[in-house]
Order: sequence, then C-alpha cells, then structure tokens
Amino acid sequence: MLDESLLDAPERLTEADRRGLLRGAAEAGARVRTAARHAAEAGVGNLKPDGRPRAVLIAGPGAAATHAADLLGTLAGAGSPVTRLAPTGVAPAAGALRWELPGWAGSVDLLLIATPDGAEPGLALLAEQAYRRGCTVVAVAPARSPLNDAVSASRGLFIPMATAPYDHDEPLAGAAPGVLWALLTPLLALLDRTGLLEAPPEAVGKVADRLDAVAERCGPAIVTYSNPAKMLASELAESLPVVWTEGTSAGPAGRRFAAALAELSGTPAVVAELPEALAAHSALLAGRLAAGADPDDFFRDRVEEPAALRARVVLLRDRPSGGLTAAPNARDLALGHDTPISELEPEEGAELETLAELIAITDFAAVYLALASGA
Repeated sequence: MLDESLLDAPERLTEADRRGLLRGAAEAGARVRTAARHAAEAGVGNLKPDGRPRAVLIAGPGAAATHAADLLGTLAGAGSPVTRLAPTGVAPAAGALRWELPGWAGSVDLLLIATPDGAEPGLALLAEQAYRRGCTVVAVAPARSPLNDAVSASRGLFIPMATAPYDHDEPLAGAAPGVLWALLTPLLALLDRTGLLEAPPEAVGKVADRLDAVAERCGPAIVTYSNPAKMLASELAESLPVVWTEGTSAGPAGRRFAAALAELSGTPAVVAELPEALAAHSALLAGRLAAGADPDDFFRDRVEEPAALRARVVLLRDRPSGGLTAAPNARDLALGHDTPISELEPEEGAELETLAELIAITDFAAVYLALASGA
C-alpha cells in the first residue's frame, strides 16, 4: 500500500531514504559535473584516437552497465555497434560473475568497464584478456578498487567514479540515479573523443543544468499536485505500469524506468515502443488488468479485499521519427479499455538534454514509489 501522506512530508521521506536514493536523484546534476571533472583529470580530453573503434563492448554488473550500454548505443546510432557483455555465474555476487570477450574482438575494438564496485575478479580477468587480444580498455570504478591496478597493468585508462559519502552507507542499487550518471558521464566524454557521438563539455554541462532543473521541480519539498514525479508515483500505486515510448531517445528512458520500478520498489512493469506496443499490449489491456474488466467490481468489499491490480499506461515521448506519431491511437486504445494514461514529454533541447530529463523525472518517480510503499 502506498502511504500518500509520506509524499508530502519531506522530513519523513528523508528518514525513509536509507539507501540514499532520493539524494542521488536530487544530486544527479552535481554528480555529472564531478564525473566530467574526473574524466578531464584522467586525460580523456587530451586523447587523440586513430579513428572510430570497430565495436564498443561494455561490461559491468547489474542495471547500471545495462542502462549505460542501452543509452550509449542509442546515442551512437549506427556509427559503431555498442554491445553489452552479459556476465555468467551461479549468483549475482561480485566473486561469482565472469565475462568473456567475443571471439572476434581484437585491436580495433574498445572495451569499456563500468562498475560501482570494482572488486569483481571477473572484470580484472576480462581486462587481462582484452590486453592479450590488443583491445583498448577504459574503466570507470571507485578510485581505490582492485580494478584500478588490473586496468593499469593492462595499459588501459582508469577513470575514478564520482561517489558521494552516503554511497557507502548501504549496498548500492544498480538502478540508483547517482550510480547511472557517475558511470555514464565519463563514457560520454570518451566516446565524444572517438567521434561516436556528440557530447562535448558544454553539452554535458547542459545535461547537468537540466538535471538540476528537474530536481527543483521534483524535489521532496514540492507538493504532489505540482510535482510530476510524485504525481506519477501516486498514479502508479497498486497498478501495473505499461510503459510505452515514442521517439529514439524515449526508448532507453522507458526501459530504465521499468527496471528501476522493479529493482527499487518491487513494482513489475512492461515496456514497449510505439507503434508496435499497440499490438503487443492490446490483449493485455483487454484482459483482466483493464480497469473495466470486472463488472462486479462495484460490489466488492473494499475493506476486506485488497484492490485488484489494474494496468496504467505511461507514455514517454520525445520527438517521434519523421514527425509521425502514434500517440492519438495509443490514447484511444488505453481509454477504450478504461485504462488510465499518464504522459511525460520533455522540454525542448538537444537529444542528451531531453533524454536526461525523461530519465530524471522517472527516476524520481521510482524513488518516491519505493519510499512511500516501504520498499
């Protein structure tokens, strides 16, 4: 059950935020600036690559590496394939995970290692394997982690991760807002130098400014009725979020939102891109999850029985391709099945900025839902 009174009680929200999730969301802009400074101090801005890598491989544990690979692949487009190396192992523990390079990986490829831990033996072994194959290795991890020595021995570039004191209070969640931006920002600066995408220092600075602006709109002191993140969290209480995205940048934001809901608050969600989402989820909205699925729901004992789980569409939009939009059909499909719909669309700006805004608002919403539901 969602404690809606908690959403408008900033002091109680702070007390409930044992994992530093709300602080991570609120300080995302500052984390971007610190991470950009770490990248500059590590010499990223002085790199003179011979050309674009044939492929970019990304390795790391959990949601942070998955989302970084998704975002970088979207921003890079077809310039060079960005592939996440999925780990194998018997458990998600640092000591149990192992990564392997594809058989074709070699001297014209780039290996990126992104981890908020840095103590994974499997990543150190991967760096050694990449060195033997001739791959260039770049890692982002906490400064004093064992991975630092492994990357240095492999003649790679190590960039210290931007951390905060509260990061060490509780185990870091892979979907935590601070973790994403601490790992992603240096990689954006690096791939800008290789020419895979455009993320010069001024563009990264605008991303930080946009994140600050979202924090002002969505912070804990802003009441629910004028706070888009709190409003979305309240709307998603006791519902199955059906996340639909439209526009290239909205895709990774929607996938990250669904993953954050699951990891942070234990809320299951499904996600798909328009227009395919209309066919993929049509049967879902017409089934027992639709708000009007149970005609006898009016006579249900609302005191003794828990409310039935109902779908709610969340539409994330950012510049549909070619100006064509399936949003009207999406609204018709949802409302035709008595399914409520929430919509988010960023303010105008460059692709990096609008993507950052969608991620930031949905990050805040996932955190508020987690805190107010006692997750």
